[in-house]
Amino acid sequence: MGDRKYFGTDGIRGRANSHPMTAEVALRVGLAAGRLFNTGDDRRHLVVIGKDTRLSGYMIEPALVSGFASVGMDVRTFGPVPTPGVAMLTRSMRADLGVMISASHNDYADNGIKLFGPDGYKLSDEIELKIEAMMDDDLGKGLAASNRLGRVKRIDDAQARYIEIAKQAFPKRLTLQGLRIAVDCANGAGYKVAPTTLYELGAEVFPVGVEPNGTNINADCGSTHPETLAEAVKRYRADIGIALDGDADRLIVCDEKGQVVDGDQIMALVGLDWARRGLLTGGGVVATVMSNLGLERRLKAEGLTLERTKVGDRYVMERMREGGFNIGGEQSGHIILHDHATTGDGLMAALQVLAVLVESGRPMSVLARQFDPVPQKLENVRFTAERPLETEKVKAAIAEAEAALNGQGRLLVRPSGTEKLIRVMAEGDDEALVKRVVAEVAAAVKTAG
Repeated sequence: MGDRKYFGTDGIRGRANSHPMTAEVALRVGLAAGRLFNTGDDRRHLVVIGKDTRLSGYMIEPALVSGFASVGMDVRTFGPVPTPGVAMLTRSMRADLGVMISASHNDYADNGIKLFGPDGYKLSDEIELKIEAMMDDDLGKGLAASNRLGRVKRIDDAQARYIEIAKQAFPKRLTLQGLRIAVDCANGAGYKVAPTTLYELGAEVFPVGVEPNGTNINADCGSTHPETLAEAVKRYRADIGIALDGDADRLIVCDEKGQVVDGDQIMALVGLDWARRGLLTGGGVVATVMSNLGLERRLKAEGLTLERTKVGDRYVMERMREGGFNIGGEQSGHIILHDHATTGDGLMAALQVLAVLVESGRPMSVLARQFDPVPQKLENVRFTAERPLETEKVKAAIAEAEAALNGQGRLLVRPSGTEKLIRVMAEGDDEALVKRVVAEVAAAVKTAG
């Protein structure tokens, strides 16, 4: 997978207004992706662009628009809309390409660019590498003739279209009438669509994190700061709390007591409900190597499998498509419901949880304990050695740790995709043992080389 200059595991991301998150790089993305997807036949080619609420979106969006228009692609801009909404509308508007401007759960100073193909899925590594190679071309290459430049329009009903599609995902036989829901939109992309959808389905909605000002996205709110949601649940005596992240593609839930429910419990809740109804496909659920062993055991007890992939929702999605699964996700709250969406969607996932809540008539605190999580310990280790995982010392420490856990747990040692860290994670029934093996492996990584 060559060395990537711009694209990381989830598009291009960085500090706004410093490389690679500058107007110049955004312009180059527009020029390169526009040339790649403008296949030159006679029809007009279209790109749709959504964003979250960051101040820097005002800088990145026009630069992308210029790039696309100058190679002859028509552009439709949506304004603030969730990442999954961009994926969905790329497909439903027959666009050649979809772009989301967001740095997801990062703070406002960062921004990013994610690209979706005409089928609504994130672009493959191969296509991203092709775009990268073209981004360093001369800026004058492949420009359209003056009568073939792209036209640009703002689409005002993008949010309304997304709300209608989201409502379709909630079972017709049910209503949210009588339910009190606290929803924290992280001052991000879902700040209008999430409360509106829940309200139109009948709920009494108590929104927080719905006053974006360009610099308060994810600031002490949203799925990365669930304490704000927990507090709102108690203050409004809500039956359930729902927190989205900055681009609304992930979900964290709070029960009525203000206790946080992670992505693993949500996948178990919805997966087992769908299995009982005969709606689950693929014979199980897809998750990453970070998901708790307790989830795997609970699914196994019901005759279902847990398939694990590398960390990153795009890898979960790839495995789901290969194996015909319709539920997958990450512990962090990226939940992908393939019947409804081509990427993680916090609101869609919330609606499935609400469907189980309404139908079961039980409180969320009861539903939230689908399994008892196995003790899990994660340590991020900074390192100095060139390739610490290839040293004999670290290999030996890992072998010893695996022998110690022997069938009663698992060990995971992997480099971070975004910073100079090695992540050491272990889990197992014996908490003291888990802590010990993590400490031993972490120490070996620290002193390697």
